[in-house]
Amino acid sequence: MFTGNPFAELSTHIPSVVAQVYVVVMFILVVAGTLIDVIHKKSAKYFFEDWEKSKSKGTRQVGSGEVMAMAVQTMASEVLTSSEFCSTRRRIAHLLTMYGFVIYLVATTIMVFGYPTPASPTPVLWPLLWNLGALMVCIGGYWFWFFIRVDVTAEGYSPFRIVQADLFILSLVASTTLALLWSWLPTSIIGWLFFGLYVLATTILFGSIPWSKFAHMFFKPSAALQKRVAEAAGSRSNLPAPADKPETFGSARGLPTNY
Repeated sequence: MFTGNPFAELSTHIPSVVAQVYVVVMFILVVAGTLIDVIHKKSAKYFFEDWEKSKSKGTRQVGSGEVMAMAVQTMASEVLTSSEFCSTRRRIAHLLTMYGFVIYLVATTIMVFGYPTPASPTPVLWPLLWNLGALMVCIGGYWFWFFIRVDVTAEGYSPFRIVQADLFILSLVASTTLALLWSWLPTSIIGWLFFGLYVLATTILFGSIPWSKFAHMFFKPSAALQKRVAEAAGSRSNLPAPADKPETFGSARGLPTNY
């Protein structure tokens, strides 16, 4: 169950080239959807203009070497370890989902293209990683959805309340959950039902980028780097400096627990 390549087994019913074409189409949808999102929201234009403002209104010039160092810091802090989250639970759930998704995608791609049929025996490592990645997404995703979301824990809404912003996380956990169910019951009638729903959820996940928060994963590192550069340049993104009294006497505001 955990050591078999479900895509190789699928090739006995559906030609492996179909799965390969599907993966390529999903990749194209990611690229196209991200570009559409950037153009529609004018994110790239905003970042570029704000970057120029930071340079022109800064009190010092930030060199290219310093920018590269800050890029490495951003990658190590905000991207790889999600240090911007104050809540430990939120951070762990995010890391589980993020790394699980990456492992799941890599393993899927390798199994679909590298070992597409039973004639090419799949090393046990890749199915294990595929299952592990999908399980990590499910654990992090369901934990976030039912117990960590701000509108549930802080605002009192039902965990079953759905808005457009939830499209990404819902389609993601649906895709990985259905993938696991299909791989565990590959030859049964219900297994084929899970497979059809898996394809549907995955298509929604990658095809709904202009309307979901999927592209957020690309914008987030850019925004974090931009903030570091603005602070180093002294412009603070055109925001005033913090008041000195809270720095001197401490702030009465408690640390946030929902982010």
